[in-house]
Amino acid sequence: MNLKDIADLTGVSAATVSNVINGNHHKVSKETIEKVNQIIKQYDYKPNAVARSLAMKESKIIGVVIPNLKLEEIFSVNPNNVEIVSNLEQYIRSQGYFLMVRGVEKCREIIPLFSSWNMDGIIFLGAFKNEVAKINEKLKIPTLFIDTYADELPIANVGIDDYKGAFLATRYLTAKGHKQIAFAGPNIESPGVIHERFRGYSDAMKEKGIVITPDYIFEGLTLFEQGVAIGKQIDSSSVPFTAVVAMSDILAFGIMEGLRLCGLNVPEDVSVIGFDNLPECRYTNPQLTTISQHLEKKALLAGQYLFRMIRDKEIIHVNEKVDVEIIERHSVKQIIT
Repeated sequence: MNLKDIADLTGVSAATVSNVINGNHHKVSKETIEKVNQIIKQYDYKPNAVARSLAMKESKIIGVVIPNLKLEEIFSVNPNNVEIVSNLEQYIRSQGYFLMVRGVEKCREIIPLFSSWNMDGIIFLGAFKNEVAKINEKLKIPTLFIDTYADELPIANVGIDDYKGAFLATRYLTAKGHKQIAFAGPNIESPGVIHERFRGYSDAMKEKGIVITPDYIFEGLTLFEQGVAIGKQIDSSSVPFTAVVAMSDILAFGIMEGLRLCGLNVPEDVSVIGFDNLPECRYTNPQLTTISQHLEKKALLAGQYLFRMIRDKEIIHVNEKVDVEIIERHSVKQIIT
């Protein structure tokens, strides 16, 4: 069944049927609306989504872009991506919209594709500063960024206090008596999330008068396998590390495994603290102490800002940071001094 069939059954034009379906009721009488809706219900008619999208100039689709993914990689390799996307999907679904996920190596790759799609809004996870200006220039639809450092640009961004998170994690370890504390994470030189977390780590170490040398820094991508390698490197280091602060839970999980493979126990030999507070933290042995970045709240705020732009046509420039906190479990040991 199509619009013409419904029009023939109701004795009105196909244009009138289209107006009823697309909610343009000011052009149609109440009697006609009831008649058309009765036929739609009787025959269980489902409007063509593409045609309806073009007619109403909206698709009910929100795009979510996950960067730093090569073609052969899947985004679920990083559980943090899974958590944030799951929470975004729940909120977007509650608003009657659909979520479309796209993984890219560089965020700018998506511009030609999304420019030609009838998307209602887009969310970028962790875009780099040098890509944000180009995204804003080319995409003329509501756009929301998550965990993006581009303060001087007019964007809507929801992130966390990365500096505070790493500072709290490191201070927690020093308060437990630890002094030889390793830092594990991606490259610290690139401006953004990891750079801010390294600053927090450094300041907490300086607070206790602890001198950081290059030997204290272990670089690795946010992958379990990279964490395993770092765990082994910590074991073979000339520095007698008693603790490590990891910049993601998945990296911390790998470090714990790498230490175990070297015959070391957590936390008896080396304490480990993570960053994210993923559900999996409760399933490790021992359970992982970590920094919670309140992913549910972050996703909710991101969704709320985006839909204010979509529905209320607001122009929003905001850089909101969700607070962080330590979640204590069993992977950190108190050192007796």
